[in-house]
Formats: sequence, structure tokens, C-alpha cells
Amino acid sequence: MIRSSNPALSEKIFVKERAASSSEVMTIEGTKYKTMAMLALVVLGAVYTWRLASIGSPSVITWMMVGGIGGFITAIITAFSPRSAHITAPIYSVMEGLLLGGLSAFMAAQYGLGIITQAVGLTFATFFLMLLLYRSGTIEVTAKFRTGVMAATGAVALMYFISFIMSLFGVNLGYIHGGGTLSIIISLVVIGIAALNLTLDFDFIERSAAQGAPKHMEWYGAFGLMVTLIWLYIEFLRLLSKFASRD
Repeated sequence: MIRSSNPALSEKIFVKERAASSSEVMTIEGTKYKTMAMLALVVLGAVYTWRLASIGSPSVITWMMVGGIGGFITAIITAFSPRSAHITAPIYSVMEGLLLGGLSAFMAAQYGLGIITQAVGLTFATFFLMLLLYRSGTIEVTAKFRTGVMAATGAVALMYFISFIMSLFGVNLGYIHGGGTLSIIISLVVIGIAALNLTLDFDFIERSAAQGAPKHMEWYGAFGLMVTLIWLYIEFLRLLSKFASRD
């Protein structure tokens, strides 16, 4: 059974789309190139809001909001309409880039440019490490492994949701967002869970391609993988900012 803890990559979606597939089928190579294209679009959007922030333009906040809301909407559309992924997935990338560019610029202004280069480097290093571990068979994606990662991912989502609700009432959960030892440990655990999600995504894409998912699902698979990479980058930024705030 194919399953990923990434909500964008559900078994039901691939089964449904495979049933309505054409003669062209999804390939790992095609998904790889589409992932690279989406990554380039994220960078393009990020450069725009980064430059706005660097010149002190007040419009950077507006563009970040557009990116955040637009990214959420296009993610929902993509999740429920995989056939539109060739349109919505690239738009999602640009939207997320707008958000990440502004966020990164503000973090760089507060903690120095090094925090951004470190977060980018750690994100890609983690990606290639998990790919190596997956391809070598060091990490075997079994049913129990999937269930464990899915449960852990759900717990993280619940933790952040509760934190958000509490913040609306002026309650700051310092053990999550502060610079204390417990907060850093929590960030490390979350990063570990995000990294494990990458192996589930690799396995999901590989198995789906092997089972003959339709060609347009390459965009959908790339979209799901990009969701995890963006999450991982944000978590590394969060962790590095905690270390920087302790200096």
C-alpha cells in the first residue's frame, strides 16, 4: 500500500488518477525535473520580496501576505484537483517564494545573512542525506514506519495549531518558540520528523511511478515533495534563530 504522511500525497488521490490515466505515465525522472522547476520558481519569488525588504519597501508585508494566503489556497486546490497541478503547483511555488523571501530577509536583518545560507545548506544536505539513506536501503519504508511518521507529523501539526490558538489570546508558549534548551530540543525533533517525511515522499513517488500513475501526476508528486522541503527550511530557520538569540 502506498502512503505518505504528507497530506498532499495520499493513496486515494493516486488510485483515482491512475484509474483515469492516459497512455502516458508518471516517471521518477519527470518528477525530478518538475521538482527542480518548482524550486527555481520558489527562488524567483523569494528574490522579489527579498529585494523589496532590502530597500525598506513597506509593500514587502503585503506581498508576504499574498504569498502566504495564495500558497495556502493553491495548495488546497492542488490537493483536491491533481489534474490542475501543472498550473497550481508552479503558482504555489511562486507564492511560497514570496513568503519565504520576505521572512528570510527579516531573519537576515535580525541575525545576519549567515542564518539564511546555513538554513539553505542544511535543508539541501538533509535532502541528499535522506535520499542516500533511502536509496541505499538503510531506511526501509515499512507500514509500521509510515504509521509512526504519520503519527509524529500529526502531533507536530497539533502542537503548532494549539500554539497558534493560544497566541490569539496573548499566551506565548516559550518552550516552543523561545531560545531555551527545551525549545531547541523540540525544534531538533521536529526537523527529524520533517526529514523522515522526505523518505516517505521518495517511496511514495517511486511506487506510484512503478504502478503507472498518469503523466500529470509528476507535477503533483513534485508539489508534495516541495511542501516537505519548504517545511524543512522553515524549521531550520527557526532552530538557527533560537541558537542566535542565545548569543
